[in-house]
Amino acid sequence: MDQYVVFGNPIGHSKSPLIHRLFADQTGQQLEYSTLLAPLDDFSMCAQGFFKQGLGANVTVPFKEEAYRLVDSLTPRAQRAGAVNTLSKLADGTLQGDNTDGAGLVRDLTVNAGVQLAGKRILLLGAGGAVRGVLEPLLAHNPASLVIANRTVEKAEQLAREFADLGPVAASGFSWLQEPVDLIINATSASLAGELPPISASLIEPGKTVCYDMMYGKEPTPFCRWASEHKAAKVLDGLGMLAEQAAEAFFIWRGVRPDTAPVLDELRRQLARG
Repeated sequence: MDQYVVFGNPIGHSKSPLIHRLFADQTGQQLEYSTLLAPLDDFSMCAQGFFKQGLGANVTVPFKEEAYRLVDSLTPRAQRAGAVNTLSKLADGTLQGDNTDGAGLVRDLTVNAGVQLAGKRILLLGAGGAVRGVLEPLLAHNPASLVIANRTVEKAEQLAREFADLGPVAASGFSWLQEPVDLIINATSASLAGELPPISASLIEPGKTVCYDMMYGKEPTPFCRWASEHKAAKVLDGLGMLAEQAAEAFFIWRGVRPDTAPVLDELRRQLARG
């Protein structure tokens, strides 16, 4: 049976085995997918051990940058993202790194939520790896503008410089922003701490602005609650991104694109049950 895993530390909470099992059942693919707790100080040895038999792996925190350094080759989008979340053993035995996070976000926004990105004003909150991974696919949709806002403005400025060749990217501090935008994407970890990025409610044009949090939970995140309170047109969490980035990885490995809708329904049911 073809073997796949997700590497992480911690990893027990991962929904990836459930998602890929549902994808395999749906598409008739024969594979086994499990979690693998990688030691914090020896990810590369752990990964190399797995790939003596295994064919593919997903990589979650805190190993995406290490996976980037481990592989023999990178896809263009992984190179641009500077991080790898999908590993594939190629026919010649070498390891290729890819990054499906941005594709997952864009597909969730455009296909699942029906959000148009072309010509829109996009605000990205945060300047860490999550933002780096989604900049290229967002800019590929030709927004009117894309602003990266971060507490440490220098980090946002660095990213804006790196991606300036792909489209209209600018950097900002959180408090500098007042004008409404069409789409706000929260890529900070504030929701994990039960907090909200320090941004003005004037950024939301009631009934028009879409708000998206890359985090998700049983209850709406603080960012999603804030967006609803200020009458955002759509309020979305990151569960769809999770399913879509997994579907992209599954497609890379198996050449079949699964339907994420029933899988997302099952994930929501399980979340609600807690």
